[in-house]
Order: sequence, then C-alpha cells, then structure tokens
Amino acid sequence: MKAGFLEKLIGRLGRIGPEDVQNYLLRLAQEKGFLETIFNAIQEGIIVTDSNGRITYLNVAACEIFGLDGENAIGKPLDEQVRGLDWQALSHSDAALSRDMEIFYPANRFINFYVVPLLIERRAPNEEPNELAEAVGHAMILRDITESRRSTQQTIESERLSALTLLAAGVAHEIGNPLNSLHIHLQLMERKVKKLRATEDKRELQESIDIARAEINRLDSIVTQFLRAIRPSKPQLHPEDVNTIVQEAVRFFRPEIKDRDIVVETELRSDLPPLELDRDQMKQAFYNAIKNSFEAMKRHGILRIRTDRDDTHVKISFTDTGGGISAENLSRVFDPYFTTKSGGSGLGLLIVRRIVREHGGELAIESSEGKGLTLTIRLPFLDRRVRMLPDRERMKDEG
Repeated sequence: MKAGFLEKLIGRLGRIGPEDVQNYLLRLAQEKGFLETIFNAIQEGIIVTDSNGRITYLNVAACEIFGLDGENAIGKPLDEQVRGLDWQALSHSDAALSRDMEIFYPANRFINFYVVPLLIERRAPNEEPNELAEAVGHAMILRDITESRRSTQQTIESERLSALTLLAAGVAHEIGNPLNSLHIHLQLMERKVKKLRATEDKRELQESIDIARAEINRLDSIVTQFLRAIRPSKPQLHPEDVNTIVQEAVRFFRPEIKDRDIVVETELRSDLPPLELDRDQMKQAFYNAIKNSFEAMKRHGILRIRTDRDDTHVKISFTDTGGGISAENLSRVFDPYFTTKSGGSGLGLLIVRRIVREHGGELAIESSEGKGLTLTIRLPFLDRRVRMLPDRERMKDEG
C-alpha cells in the first residue's frame, strides 16, 4: 500500500467515476485490514472512542486487559464496559493525560493508560489548513505495569516486614522478662507451699500455682510461635505431601469446627507430586488461611479446601462463605496490621504470603463483598520427567 493513498483519494473525490468506486473501496478495505493486523500485533492495548465516549475500535490486547468481547463492545460507552473508569473526567481535558489504574477482572493487574484527544481539521479539498480543529474522540493506549509495580511493592513490604520483625523481637523481649520473673516467683511460692501443714490449704495453693505456671508456659509458647512465624528464615526443604499437611491443619481445628458448627469440605487430588517444603512453615501458612476463613464466617459457615495441579504448580485453594471483602480493601489485605475484623491482628495473611514467597510460590485472593473469599496458594514443583531428543548422528545421516 503506497503512502498517502487516502490523501490522494480525498483529492480526487470530485473526479471519481462510478466504475472506479469498487476499486477504491477494495483498496480501502485492504488498508483497513493491514492497519488492524498491525494494531492487533501490538502488545499495548489500544481503544478509540468517539466524541460521546463510545468505543469505535479496540485491539486484541485491550480486550484481554479488560476481559471484553471486541465485537460486542463496539458502539458501547467505554465507562459502561470498564466499570469504575471516570471517563467524563478523563476526557474533559484538551491535552494528553497519563494515569495508573488497578483492575481486578479478569485478573488483578496494574495498568498505565495514556489518553490523547483526536483532532480533525474540517476543510474542503485543496483548501489551505487552518488552526481550528474539531475533537472527534479520544485514543487510549494501555500498558501493563504489574511487574514493575509489584516489584516496588515487594521492596516496600520487605522493609515493612523487617521493621515489624524488629518491633516483634523487642516486644517479645519485654514480655519474656516478666514471664521469667513470674516463673521464678512461682517456684519460690511452691517451695513455701510444701512446708505448709494444712493439707487442704496446701492443695488449693498448689492448684493455683499449677494453673499460673501453665498460663505462663502458654504465653511463652505464643510468643515463640509468633517470632518463628514472622522472622524471615530460610525454609528447611524436604519432599512433602501437600494433602497430608492440609489434613493435619484441618485436624488441628477440629474443636473449633465443632464449636462453631462449621462444615469443612475437602477435595484433595490424589496424584499430586511431592513438593520441596518446610513442613512446619507451610503448616503455619495453612493454619493462618483456615483461621482467616473461620473468623470471616463466624458460625454455620462452609469452608472448601481443594488441591489441584497444572504443568508447573500445585494449587491449594481455601474458599469460604463469609462476608467477603470490598475491592477497595482487597489491595490492602497484605498491609501490616490492616484488618476488617474487630479482633484481628492484621498479620495472618502477611505471614502466609511471606512463607509462600520463601518457597518460590504465589498467593492470589479473589473476593467480592458479601460473596465470600477464595485464597489460592500456588507452589512450584520440579518435573522429573525426561524427553528424548533426536539422535544427532541420525539427524546428520538423514540431512
């Protein structure tokens, strides 16, 4: 297609005969197809609207970014197809505009978009150009910045977690000192109790001492487990069965399941490969995921735990029937101390993600307010199958 075909066509409009129309229409169709092929090959999304904000064109990449059906989207208002996009405010400016957005469907991603008005000069053929141009629509160019954005977030989260670890260590130290003091004084009290003559008084005091000592040990265990969970530590990897760890985690919560009248349904795929895991750390991650679901459901809820696999990862999903979480809060669930529960600590999911990342895995959350939540853990496995390659000598002979 020669450059300037459209300009030449416009210049010849007054001299085109009926017999030439078909040829020119064919040329226009070819040029349109050529341009669409180029735009569909571009990885950035492209959306063009008319002056009323209705979609006149969008390429394949734009459809994939927003989960749109290209044919059905044509002619529809852009802000109707992309919920939450304030198109009136974005298209009001006469200059180009660049902004970032976070989308949650069909996948949670960060997108940078560049909006530029489309201006066309209204003039007759062979007329001199003028400075006045009419806005006939807008073009939006979309670029996926998820990787760079998440890399920055990971750096910030790492710094937050380091600060949190230092704080936790300091608090544990301050709690540990009085616990040790209480333990020593209980030992002194116990020695004096043994010297008492009254059997009844002696028995009652010993029971109180035993209860106090048990509570001290329980507090010490809680502090120790908390530090072990939150401190960045290198996993001690061994081949483990994920299904077994899931079952052990569920068994741990049996008393709470019975007390809250919660139904736990498990669908565990039987042909999962062994994974290189730190058993204690992964069990801690599963504990936190289950506890998070229980706290969201209160009583009489249903928790579905499912394991599955694809070509590279094993997936463990926890789906509850709780109140879910809004899109606004969904991006904050991993912030330290952020919680939507009255009694939550805001650390559970943060610890889960740290453990999963230490194992080279990924964590995803899907939820909508009032419709429950699904937390999915993806853990990589090593594919130990082999693939025979063609014999080099035979290939030479056949060549």
